[in-house]
This record gives sequence, structure tokens and C-alpha cells, in this order.
Amino acid sequence: MSDSKIQSIPPLTPTEALRYTTIIDEAVENYRGQADELENAIGMLMIGRIYGWKVLVIVHNKRTIKKYESILGINIREMFPPEGPLAHKSLGYRIASKLSNFWKAVSGDIKIENRREIGPE
Repeated sequence: MSDSKIQSIPPLTPTEALRYTTIIDEAVENYRGQADELENAIGMLMIGRIYGWKVLVIVHNKRTIKKYESILGINIREMFPPEGPLAHKSLGYRIASKLSNFWKAVSGDIKIENRREIGPE
């Protein structure tokens, strides 16, 4: 991996790192349910800062996002920017953002094949 690719993801500030750690610690302490759901919610938290909430709404359905937000005690639109530094790597987001109505792609009214694919630009 080249240095330019590593630097495209800004490091967390100490305050941000503490916030993320606190969210994870509280979720782990309070969670009751299937371990894989907790793990997936934490994964969404980690990639949300890198890709942004618009990529998350392309990748996940509304019910899944609400479940993960509940597990983490967050709202993705408040927690993450609309587009993170690597949003452009999401195939689904690249296609949806070129449409006249982004939300039709999110709702499924406009189908996007491989909408969950992450890859080169």
C-alpha cells in the first residue's frame, strides 16, 4: 500500500478516538443479543467515518441501520459526514450520486447492481 493511500484516511484526533472508544465500550457493556450483530454494528461505526453516512444507506437497509444505531447509541447522520474521504471507492455510491434522485437508489426504486462493492475508483 502506498503512502498516498494510507494518508487519504485522516487519523483520529485524541478526542475523536476517545469518543469512538467510549461508544464501543458502552455498546459492549450494555448489549444483549447475538454477538455477530454487535460485531457488525461496531464495523459500521468504523467504516462510517471513512466512507460517510451516504455510503452506509446505500449498503444497508433502513432496518439494519436503525438496529446498529440502537446498539451503538448513535445517529449516523450526526456521527458521520455525508461523504467520507473514501466514499468514491463505493461503486453503489458512485452510481447513486450521479442519478437525479439519490434517494430512489437508497429506497431500491432504482436498482444498482453490486451496490455494496468497494473497489478502485
